[in-house]
Amino acid sequence: MSAQKKIAEAEDLVRQAEKSLKTSLLKWVPDYDSAADEYSKAATAYRIAKSYDKSKDCFLKAIDSYKNNKSWFHAAKCYEQIILLSKDADKLTEVEEYVNKACSLYQQHGSPEAAASALDKAAKLTMQKHPEMALRFYQHAGEVIMIEDSTRQAAEYASKVSRILVKLKRYEEATQALKREIGLNQQTESYGQIGRLVVALVLVQLGIGDSVEAEKSFKEWGNYCEAEEVMTLQTLLQAFDDEDPELAAKMLASPFIRHMDVEYAILAKSIPLPQGIQLESKSGNTENNAVKDNDDEGLC
Repeated sequence: MSAQKKIAEAEDLVRQAEKSLKTSLLKWVPDYDSAADEYSKAATAYRIAKSYDKSKDCFLKAIDSYKNNKSWFHAAKCYEQIILLSKDADKLTEVEEYVNKACSLYQQHGSPEAAASALDKAAKLTMQKHPEMALRFYQHAGEVIMIEDSTRQAAEYASKVSRILVKLKRYEEATQALKREIGLNQQTESYGQIGRLVVALVLVQLGIGDSVEAEKSFKEWGNYCEAEEVMTLQTLLQAFDDEDPELAAKMLASPFIRHMDVEYAILAKSIPLPQGIQLESKSGNTENNAVKDNDDEGLC
């Protein structure tokens, strides 16, 4: 169907919606239910015709009608449709306003799972171009889902929060996020997952140059690690303790670390290596030899 026909269809639906809202001597109350349905259909028709502004306007009018009818769930669904329109119209900066409104209405309806799901979908939509916005959505989703004591789902959102923080190089915040993620996995007894998180936490702490805290983290949670994880971390931390850059580089490039989540694998490539005592000693010996030669020349 051509865009012109869809626009004509939408305009007809808008007229019907406006008629549903009118009152008369025999009709004292607006028919909000019919108006909301007709505005929603008009919005969909406008969207198909790529008339995004008019589509959004109709969805907002449908939301008003749903609210007047106390249909919070359906109003929230319309906000989610506006979020999809923001993608179509390349206006992703508008997503945050509407997903927060959708989330609030879902919670008002008593559906925290739907609220968290809306935030999750919005985060996926904005992740590539606006990772900081996606971060806020996942943080909010984690808070909302905990209302239902859904710790396992909260741990999934926490994982995404940790990884985005690493991607944004906000390492101090990432260490706290990873510790919270470890705590959530302890509550769900997901012990196998904790080992990987300990490795990630150590990498982040090494990334900010804090090998002391990295060692403390390993001592605190290392008992959750598998044999391969233990060996990797022990050797890596020993390399930093001994200031052995070659061994540290070798461990950071190990297949085990390379196959972690991409954010941590990329982080491992940028971790500052220890300076190396041997290199400093060699430099010091060269300077000592030069001084000795000068002294010998003086004696002659």
